[in-house]
Amino acid sequence: MGADLAGKVVLLTGATGDIGIAYIMALTEQGANVVATDLESFSETGREIADKATAQGAGQAVFAGCDITSDEDLQRVVDVAGDRFGGLDCLVNNAAIYRTLGPKRTLTELTNDEWDLVLRVNVRGCWQSIRAAVPAMRERGGGRIVNIASVVSRTGAAGFAHYVASKAAVEGLTRAAARELGPEGIAVNAVSPGLVDDAATRDINDANYLERMKSTRSVPRSMDPEDLVGAVVWLCGDGSGFVTGQTLVVDGGGVFV
Repeated sequence: MGADLAGKVVLLTGATGDIGIAYIMALTEQGANVVATDLESFSETGREIADKATAQGAGQAVFAGCDITSDEDLQRVVDVAGDRFGGLDCLVNNAAIYRTLGPKRTLTELTNDEWDLVLRVNVRGCWQSIRAAVPAMRERGGGRIVNIASVVSRTGAAGFAHYVASKAAVEGLTRAAARELGPEGIAVNAVSPGLVDDAATRDINDANYLERMKSTRSVPRSMDPEDLVGAVVWLCGDGSGFVTGQTLVVDGGGVFV
């Protein structure tokens, strides 16, 4: 995965799910110091995860509760990065509404409120997090932003039109941000995962669907959270500095772009 993250400071949103935990563990193992965030209601779990990551890794992790649609919360966690670790080098935008999407429904069955909530968190929250993090990265002379998208923006997964639209928007935001922030030494990329076999996915999909997805991949097996960490760690590091505006699909070869 490369080991150029020693001393880097990473702000990770959506930290308490299975994928977020995999990111924290990988980042601290590589020597990064991580400010892990999630909703305040997950604080107890978040602190336990941060303590575990600190105990096993070369870097340290701290948890700070944050609603990514709150500018005040976001500024507070950016300040935590500065106060605790001296600044901010990287943002991993992992937070999104997914596990609570509920059963699949046609686009004609979705309500305005459901649509607005998913787009507000998954897209506006991603943008707000970038906006909050950029001034701190400027102080360091540059940085890395990694947005988590999804292959559903390419496959058009039926039953989750609001989620699909939100992840397509994240890819568009990634490209726009890369254009604007590149001159300041800030690289902006996205990682687009396939269907990950984790607790969130099992909550909203049946086991038969997960089993069928294996056969659609060039590497015909389940996708685990750990399958994503190599791409994210690389995009956070110095070695990817001339890569920006790109979306890296990590799905075992189910979708080719």
